[in-house]
Amino acid sequence: MQLQPIIPFEPITTEELPDGDQWIAQVKWDGVRVLTYYDGQKVRLFNRKANERTLHYPEIADVKSFCTANSVILDGEIIALGQDGKPSFHEVMRRDGIRRMEQVKLAQRAVKITYMIFDVIFYNGQWINQRPLKERIDVLSKIIMPKDYAQLVMTYSDADALFEVIRQNGMEGIVIKDLASHYAIAGKDKRWQKKKVIKDLYAVVGGVTYRAGMVNALLLGLYDEKGQLWYIGHAGTGKLTQEDWKNITQIVEKLKIEAKPFTNIPERSKEVTWINPVITVKVNYLEWTTKGSLRQPSIQSLGNADKANCTFNQI
Repeated sequence: MQLQPIIPFEPITTEELPDGDQWIAQVKWDGVRVLTYYDGQKVRLFNRKANERTLHYPEIADVKSFCTANSVILDGEIIALGQDGKPSFHEVMRRDGIRRMEQVKLAQRAVKITYMIFDVIFYNGQWINQRPLKERIDVLSKIIMPKDYAQLVMTYSDADALFEVIRQNGMEGIVIKDLASHYAIAGKDKRWQKKKVIKDLYAVVGGVTYRAGMVNALLLGLYDEKGQLWYIGHAGTGKLTQEDWKNITQIVEKLKIEAKPFTNIPERSKEVTWINPVITVKVNYLEWTTKGSLRQPSIQSLGNADKANCTFNQI
């Protein structure tokens, strides 16, 4: 039986952490959500959008090296550490963003990854997503053999204390889960909640500015429910390398347009070159200003989202 990709269960955003013994907390890793499908013969990896990633992560595709199940679907997040020793979305995208598979072996040596496993949905020929989370965690503890590249996500009873530790260390946030919750395929509700220290979203690029002939900042936008693109700020800082900016400059040459793609008027419009809004970026930011723009946006990576998902619904 070949297992088909599912849409994973998603947490809702919260600012108030729930109370009660039925809740556990886990670290929210700044990585890439990947589900592992093993039908007893073949292993396939897919991200949350059902894009295959089997060849990108051969360490994880060797599922029998860290999991004793005869067949299984695992849910987790693939992370890579930055120079500061913290999970870095930019680093993991050096693996996830590979388009020429002959580069995978080189990338394996350059970027070490770890699969942080937090759930099991299918086990030994049976769907167990309707079982309580507590039981699914027990199953994971029996079938996962921790390795450098595959680990079980730890659970904590004190969500407030965990969030404070995460905040002090400048990490992304935490996820809070109800131990009685089943795994709702394609679901999103308050049985799983997330609280972020660092806010982020995916935005589309509608314009650029130049310095010395090279793109040095991107004008960011989000779509409303009517499909209108609204300017939300510009960013020129973050984790993009000099090589990334060179590539953007080349890409932009083919995307230039005369008309402003935004519904509202961006600041510094006279300096801007408008482009067809097809480039997407992941952006971290502190908060929204009263003018409806991002405060201190910082670019984390390029091209990891469909522009159709770059909407205000993320907020």
